[in-house]
Amino acid sequence: MSRGPMKRRPARRLVAGAFDIVRTVGLALPDVEAATKYDGSPVLKVDGLFMAGLATHPSAEPDTLVVRAGLEDRERLAEDAPETYYYRSYPLVLVRLSRVEPDALHDLLSVSWRMTTAKARRRRPPRQSNVSSNR
Repeated sequence: MSRGPMKRRPARRLVAGAFDIVRTVGLALPDVEAATKYDGSPVLKVDGLFMAGLATHPSAEPDTLVVRAGLEDRERLAEDAPETYYYRSYPLVLVRLSRVEPDALHDLLSVSWRMTTAKARRRRPPRQSNVSSNR
């Protein structure tokens, strides 16, 4: 039975300007670009890879930021400040934007940036030498 094309839910609307500080802090890091996902929600990327963005999954609380984080980091954050951080399963941490301090946001985005740039380096093919060895 065909259901026809799947309808995408529109991105949740943030409290005015809540992602602006994320964008400002993120764009201060090298090679970060602001973009939008297929649903129009804002994201930050490094070399085309997701670094941080708004949570749009129905299980996420409104005005939540999704940031790459190591498994140990996300567990520590959620234990230390459950009112600000939580997670589901992936190597991501969910951040309640209304509760996160600017310094903590900078630290989170810096960690996410390092993880994302490392992943981007791993997926790039090794550089080829321009000198031919068939002379």
